Amino acid sequence: MDTDFKDVMLKRTDDELIKIVTVDKNKYQPLAVEAAEEEIKKRNIDTTKIEQVKVDLTAKIEKQDQFEAKKVSSWTRFLNFIIDVIVWFIIVAILTSQLNAKDPVQMLFGYLILFASYVGYYAFMEIRYQKTIGKFITKTKVVDKNGTKPKDGDILRRSFCRLIPFDRISFLFTPNGFHDRLSDTTIIKDVN
Repeated sequence: MDTDFKDVMLKRTDDELIKIVTVDKNKYQPLAVEAAEEEIKKRNIDTTKIEQVKVDLTAKIEKQDQFEAKKVSSWTRFLNFIIDVIVWFIIVAILTSQLNAKDPVQMLFGYLILFASYVGYYAFMEIRYQKTIGKFITKTKVVDKNGTKPKDGDILRRSFCRLIPFDRISFLFTPNGFHDRLSDTTIIKDVN
């Protein structure tokens, strides 16, 4: 078994080995850590490099933990959804108020307005402000996986993914809903 760890550690990069013997030491079996330490000695990796990689990894982990702490709960997201649906219904009511429901062409036009306004509402608001009306009220915003403003293409993908059946409730069962996962975005508290 010790030989297996040596073979595995032989294939690891210097940074991966340093991570194993420093930051992630408690996540590995003692024999694996020993094998990583031996490989570091064989490669004659400088102690200053080890310290620098350890500092960089620790900072990266802390930054990720801070980002994770800013993510909002499923209930906040649900509240955003309820508020945004009410706003969207108002928009649809205004846009379709003059249509005749008995005319098939106007009815078809009404359905087009329904879908276009749904995607358009989310796309416009999130591209322009990183927020919808619901997010303004709950003081949250959409960000990419790095915590920065998403690209317009990510927001468009996010907006179209909202049309996936059961997307509205997917965030109740997973940390990120379908439209988040497929667009590499999430919702965080807006501390500004």
